[in-house]
Amino acid sequence: MTAVRHRRVSVDGIDTFYREAGPEDGPVLLLPHGYPASSFAFRALMPALDDRWRTVAPDFPGFGYSEAPAEFSYTFDGYSAFLHHFIDTLELAEYAIYLHDYGSQFGLRLAMAAPERVRGLIIQNGDIYEDQHGPKYAPLKRFWNNPSEAGIDALAAAVSEEGFRDEFRGELPDPLADRVSPDLWKLAWAVTNTPQRRAHLVHLLAEQRHTVPWFPRQQTYLREHRPPTLIAWGRHDGYMPEGAAHAYHRDHPDAELHILDGGHWLLETHLVEVVALVREFLARIMP
Repeated sequence: MTAVRHRRVSVDGIDTFYREAGPEDGPVLLLPHGYPASSFAFRALMPALDDRWRTVAPDFPGFGYSEAPAEFSYTFDGYSAFLHHFIDTLELAEYAIYLHDYGSQFGLRLAMAAPERVRGLIIQNGDIYEDQHGPKYAPLKRFWNNPSEAGIDALAAAVSEEGFRDEFRGELPDPLADRVSPDLWKLAWAVTNTPQRRAHLVHLLAEQRHTVPWFPRQQTYLREHRPPTLIAWGRHDGYMPEGAAHAYHRDHPDAELHILDGGHWLLETHLVEVVALVREFLARIMP
């Protein structure tokens, strides 16, 4: 296997860190990360694909090793626009997209903006069906329905090392939780623990309520375009239980669906299984 390359590029004047692996001229798999992660979440997947595919994983502004400029829009609109500008900066003409967590929102909006450039989608615990939201959404929804200073304080309390640990270990049974490296939350917290970066993440959590009106539009995109799609889903997910995966078949019945006995972060607990599914899928759509 070749080494993962660690690079920086200026996107709209923002110093942006990204990881890249695989042949420079290979078919591209774009890896937008979720909360509270960074491109580090894909550190094991990328070398497992690098014999045939070029994988590209940016750190979004305010996450990982990228800059956190005061003037950036720390909203889902802002991050979605940033991802579009990132792929244009790297001159990525076509790509498959890995849709996970918040990265699923950014990636789907990218796909909707230019459907002709999308070779396929890999959906891994990224939800667009509100009726299938799990119980872990309850505190967020209380804030969505009644935004308040107290609600902001509750969100701020979750932007902590303990809060990050809960995001990564989640509802996993103990034997599976033991597979999740502490490096995930400790690294995420180490690069986030400044007043400015914490405030940016609190703002993004508050902004999440604005993703729900996008769900019908994203469902329409799937229904009308039917891109080749692989769904690999961890059932132990308090935000997005198994029903959230099956719901995709309402709008994209041809999507290939696999339910695994993991949680929200399958690449930590079921890497071998996910790699096998992804390789077989990519070999079909981007040989």
